Amino acid sequence: MSGASTQVPDSRMVIGETDFLLDGKPLRILSGALHYFRVHPDLWADRIHKARLMGLNTIETYVPWNAHAPRRGEFRTDGGLDLERFLRLVEAEGMHAIVRPGPYICAEWDNGGLPGWLFRDPAVGVRRDEPLYMEAVSEYLGTVLDLVAPFQVDRGGPVVLVQVENEYGAYGSDHVYLDKLVALTRSHGITVPLTSIDQPSGTMLADGSVDALHSTGSFGSRSAERLATLREHQPTGPLMCAEFWDGWFDHWGAHHHTTSAEDAARELDELLAAGASVNIYMFHGGTNFGFTSGANDKGVYQPTTTSYDYDAPLAEDGSPTAKFFAFRDVIARYAPVPDQALPERVPAPTPAVDLEFSLSVLDAAEGLGSWTASEHVPSTDEVDAYTGFALYRTTLAAAQQRVLSVGEVRDRAQAMLDGSAVGTLDRSRHERTLSLPGGPEGVLTFLVEDQGRVNYGPRLGEHKGIIGPVTVGGTEVTGWEVLPLDLDDVGPLTEDVRAHGGPVVKGGAVLGPSFVAGSFEVDEPADLFLDAARLGKGVVWVNGFNLGRYWSAGPQQTLYVPAPVVVAGRNTVLVLTLDGLDEAPAFVPGLDLGHEEQ
Repeated sequence: MSGASTQVPDSRMVIGETDFLLDGKPLRILSGALHYFRVHPDLWADRIHKARLMGLNTIETYVPWNAHAPRRGEFRTDGGLDLERFLRLVEAEGMHAIVRPGPYICAEWDNGGLPGWLFRDPAVGVRRDEPLYMEAVSEYLGTVLDLVAPFQVDRGGPVVLVQVENEYGAYGSDHVYLDKLVALTRSHGITVPLTSIDQPSGTMLADGSVDALHSTGSFGSRSAERLATLREHQPTGPLMCAEFWDGWFDHWGAHHHTTSAEDAARELDELLAAGASVNIYMFHGGTNFGFTSGANDKGVYQPTTTSYDYDAPLAEDGSPTAKFFAFRDVIARYAPVPDQALPERVPAPTPAVDLEFSLSVLDAAEGLGSWTASEHVPSTDEVDAYTGFALYRTTLAAAQQRVLSVGEVRDRAQAMLDGSAVGTLDRSRHERTLSLPGGPEGVLTFLVEDQGRVNYGPRLGEHKGIIGPVTVGGTEVTGWEVLPLDLDDVGPLTEDVRAHGGPVVKGGAVLGPSFVAGSFEVDEPADLFLDAARLGKGVVWVNGFNLGRYWSAGPQQTLYVPAPVVVAGRNTVLVLTLDGLDEAPAFVPGLDLGHEEQ
């Protein structure tokens, strides 16, 4: 692949001396970040409509490579991955769109959007001009850009900008790599302006962009100062903060982040007063449904919560917050804001959940996959498993005492000896040893949870599972079997729990790790909020839809159940409890996310 062409294609959308120009007229972009993959698809239209009611004229979204391509050669666009449907809804609302396809997106998303299979070959380079990496990137970007190209404003669609890479200056400075991404993007019919984004700090702007890209900034405070730095780097063209951070994300076991609506509005006002365009990150954060949340590791591993509420203007359940109205008031000083009422919020019902049957994970395992034998302990990546849970087992020789040592656990391993719990190894606490009871020969089993792949920094692409060697008394343990739990379609699993599990006595306890099947009834579909504060640790499905992880470590207390998941009448619940349950899950009237009340 040759370097990027300096020839800029003709487009209705161009970079002017001081403004974006659409059909020759200045366009100030007032955008809000809304990730289609974090919102139930039947709620996309509602969230887009509310963005326009706040005064925005553009919707921005990332595209997650790993979600669309869980296996190489695939490109899924079903259900919540239907990017074309999402862009059509943006267009139907009369708004523009910005698409950020990566290949790396960060976004506090599993592996920063990079697929786990990409790193099976240790020779693969990460985010640089390396042949194996670029070959895979070319396949992915070719597919997604062919999908996006017909939706460009040049073809009558909503897309006005496409971003190349993402905050690259915080990671590297390979301009040949960026030039090749530009050339690849242009070769697939993208004619609108291409942008980069970096923090206006140090050498990030210079390292993260090339001449063929229009540089934008990412920041949430000191707007005038950051815009001045951006102008020093790029003397002409429109100023844009393409990630105006109005909140922040949460980690399990840490505090819940909130920012003052008044302070955020003041910063937004300062930014707009300078004539800049903006993309509010996030307008609506949504939810890390399933096993999609990422993690940070800056010396300590910190997995991201299921909620991606972000303390945004639109809360996780789509409710406007004080920040929504404060931002709307600011935007109204600079652009027309629709004089329309917001849809009324329907109170959430709180039906009782009946837990009916439970089946231990070990007893359910044979129906969730097949065992793969390995002489030495493998990572889950080595058995083509890139998310969720896996079982590891081996036979330990008879011994009077057993001190077990593991190279590293990624990220949490519950140990069982002949089916009885003997301890847990937690990556975030740097735990690598267990004292096991002595005795005769026995089967050692680990239930290993991938709590989210690191999405930022040098640990991108690392393998998951148990990283060997595993030793007892200094001697390596060999003869392993691994079974990744297939939890994509839990319908058969739910039936298996009902058919072969033991009944749950009301008020009785369920010993974990177990799958627990239950149900609840509602008169009609509605948003629901499941209180998980006292349930320990696990995962919940409603009608087969994976709501995501819960953990009493907090700060998240409730799981959001989107109304389109719920049906009138009887609804099924499946809980994977890792610690056991002393009580049934309960629904509560709403989220408790620390937003300022309006």
